[in-house]
This record gives sequence, structure tokens and C-alpha cells, in this order.
Amino acid sequence: MPYFTRLILFLFCLAALVESRKPKRRRWTGQLEMPKPSHLYKKNLDVTKIHKGKPQPLLRVEDHDFSMRPAFGGPAIPVGVDVQVESLDSISEVDMDFTMTLYLRHYWKDERLAFPSTNNKSMTFDGRLVKKIWVPDVFFVHSKRSFTHDTTTDNIMLRVFPDGHVLYSMRITVTAMCNMDFSHFPLDSQTCSLELESYAYTDEDLMLYWKNGDESLKTDEKISLSQFLIQKFHTTSRLAFYSSTGWYNRLYINFTLRRHIFFFLLQTYFPATLMVMLSWVSFWIDRRAVPARVSLGITTVLTMSTIITGVNASMPRVSYIKAVDIYLWVSFVFVFLSVLEYAAVNYLTTVQERKERKLREKFPCTCGMLPSRTMMLDGSYTESEANSLAGYPRSHILTEEERQDKIVVHLAVSNESNSSRKKGLLKGQMGLRIFQNTHAIDKYSRLIFPASYIFFNLIYWSVFS
Repeated sequence: MPYFTRLILFLFCLAALVESRKPKRRRWTGQLEMPKPSHLYKKNLDVTKIHKGKPQPLLRVEDHDFSMRPAFGGPAIPVGVDVQVESLDSISEVDMDFTMTLYLRHYWKDERLAFPSTNNKSMTFDGRLVKKIWVPDVFFVHSKRSFTHDTTTDNIMLRVFPDGHVLYSMRITVTAMCNMDFSHFPLDSQTCSLELESYAYTDEDLMLYWKNGDESLKTDEKISLSQFLIQKFHTTSRLAFYSSTGWYNRLYINFTLRRHIFFFLLQTYFPATLMVMLSWVSFWIDRRAVPARVSLGITTVLTMSTIITGVNASMPRVSYIKAVDIYLWVSFVFVFLSVLEYAAVNYLTTVQERKERKLREKFPCTCGMLPSRTMMLDGSYTESEANSLAGYPRSHILTEEERQDKIVVHLAVSNESNSSRKKGLLKGQMGLRIFQNTHAIDKYSRLIFPASYIFFNLIYWSVFS
């Protein structure tokens, strides 16, 4: 048994020795391995990507206190301003304001931002540096809304020169108040101003001025408005005083606008004039056609009321009379008077017919003539004309007792009369009836109303044009 054990141990040791001397199999990776070179080549390093530590900034912003203005304690720092107007977006008469988009640029010198430069080139930054340095606190006086454009980034530019001069530019849209006078509307011209001023620094600390005088204001040649013609842009400056804080430099951007009249001619003046002329048509309509004349008068009055309401809806509620109000209300009065004219004509016609009816009852027909036709004549006819129309010879003269304010004329037509006499009598009756239906007031109105309205237009356009 010990011999058998020793044999097994010998065979196990022999097998282990053989296995250790066999070459190891490498695992197949699908790639051929190249033999390694005997020596390694070192890669050349890119010196531009080697960081030699934190770079030294040219602008030593952290070394200065920018909460104070430049040259604090000394004379006032001059800050030049120039503006380029990009667009006039809108003018609102109801709110009495305007909206403008502009480029606002400031120029000043801050020696704390000076830096050494061999080629005297400037450095340009975006809005992030503005929060770390001192900038002028210019704001828009009488502004209602304003904002700096931020698409795609904040539209702010800061340019610093080696000697410390700074250019600070931003793109702003501002809505500011404009005091408008509508006494000549729509034949008016308006002058509006955009005012710039330092909020905190008085004229003893900051002197705000136009950098190049009148040349400091530039405008785009394509600026236009639908209702206004831009006549003039100009700049001014003056001092503004506040009782609690002192004197401040204030800059003004003034521009004058003249309103286009053609739109209002089409929308207001021409319709109003046509309504007045339409009201005159009733003077040629038979006075007995009550529905026609009443409906025409009411229609023109309501149309004029609609025109006046539409114009005032787009205007501020001012306490004085505008030029367009004068024209519209005078036109309304003309239309209303044409309605009153027919009321007077209708009333007088009714009174006249009542008198004629009483006159017929007072003088009944008892002549016993052939079937006849009766016609009323007013007192303006002469005796000879009345006798002629009645069939009496012109030589026959009526006595004073037969003369009345209203003469009853009996036109007797005999069955045996010739046809020529019948035609003459019928023509006389027709002409007399036409004369009776055309009232004297209508005759005078056909001349007085147009002449008065033309005279009013001559005065109106000569005064307000």
C-alpha cells in the first residue's frame, strides 16, 4: 500500500512538470499583432495647448472700485451721446404716445479701464462686462415702456480703447408720452420729443451732451408712417431742475409730424358732404309725398350721427372742439334743418288746406251750371287772370264784394264746346296745380341751402388748411 501511494504521487508530479513546460496558447482576437519595436517614438506636444497657468487679464476690473464714477470728487465727467433712429413704430392719438426703436450710444473716458497695447487696438465685449464696470445711468423721461432687445443675445456692445475711452451701445425700443394738440385735427401737425437724462448724477457729477451737435442724430431714410409725414428731426439740450435733487442735463430728440389728409377726406369729409347734398333732394320731392321726404330726412340724420360717432371713437376725449367736429356738426345742422324745412312746409300746407276747406263751406256752389270743376287760387292772382281761367272775358271786372282772399273759380266746360278750348283749359289747370304743389319755402331752400354750405366750405378750408 505505501508503494502504491508513492507511485501515484510520482505520476502526479510528473504530469505537473510536463504541463508547466508546454507553451501557452494565446487567445484569438481577430487581429494580427505586430511585433513591438525595440524603441518607442515620443509624440511631439502642441505648445499652443499647454496651459502655463492662469492668464493675466488686460482689464484689471477686480483691482478697482467701479461703484463710483470716474474721477470721483473731481470735475463732472463728460458723457457724449449719439442716437441712430431705426424706426418709428406707431403713433397713438388715443393714448397720446409714440413708439420708437433706436441705437443709443454713450462715450466717456475711464482711466481705470486703460490697458497697455502695442498696436493701439480696442477690445470689444458683450453685456456681461457691463455689470462689472461703471456706466452712465441714462433713462428716458416721460417714458411709459422700454426694453433692451435680447434676441439672440442682449443687444449690448462695450468697446474699450487702450487710453481708457469707452463706447457703450445698446438697441432699445421705447414708448414715450407726446402731448398732442387736436384743435386742427385732422389738418394738424404734431411735435413730439424723446428726452434723455441721468437719473442719479446732477450736472456737477455728470455732463450729458450731444457728441457731434445736430450730427449726433441719424435716421434711416426708409422710416415712414401710414398717417403721418415725417418733416424734421433735430436735437436740443437744456437743464432740468428738481426741487429736491438739483439740476440735471437733459437731451431732446425732437421730430415733427404732419398728418396725411387724404384718408380723412375719403372716410369723413366726402361722406358727410354727400349726406348733406342728399338731404337737399327732398326740396324737389312733392310736398304731399310725406313718407318719401320723412324717410329721406331721417336716413341722412342717422347717417351723419354714425359718421360723428365713428370719428370720435378713435380720438381721445378732449375738452375742446376739433376741426373735424366743426365740419361734421355744421353738416349735421344742415341735414337737420332740411328735416325742419319739410316740417314747416307740411304745417303751412295743412293750414292752407284748412283755410280752403272753410272757404268752400262759406261759399257753396249754387249757380246751377253744368257739371263743373272747382279750383282754388291764392290771392296772388290778378282779377283778369282769374276771370280768364274761369272762362270770363278779360273785360269783365268783378266787384269788390266778390273779391275774397281765396277766390272760387268755376270752370264750366260745355259738352258742345270745341276741342281746342278743352285743351287750353286742361293745360291751365295742370300748370296751376304744379304751382300750388311747389311751396315757396322749397323754392327758396333750393338756393339758400347749397349757397350757405358752399360758403361754409370756403371759410373752413381757408382757415384750417
